[in-house]
Amino acid sequence: MNPKTQSPESTPWWRVGMVWLVLAGPAAVVLAGFVTLRIAITHIDPVVQVPAAVADTSASMSPALKARNHAATPQP
Repeated sequence: MNPKTQSPESTPWWRVGMVWLVLAGPAAVVLAGFVTLRIAITHIDPVVQVPAAVADTSASMSPALKARNHAATPQP
């Protein structure tokens, strides 16, 4: 047999560079997910308590309701 036509010996999968390139993407996403989870657990947003005087929405919604009603009114 001609030595050039023989199949090369198979190399182990961990010695093929393309395997590491393919595995690096999902591994980076999983690592980023764990980092994001850690940040979310350690830096919890505080709960904002709204005073009762501000919670009354009738006065605070007045400009929005006026604009909505004006837009719905037919113009002559």
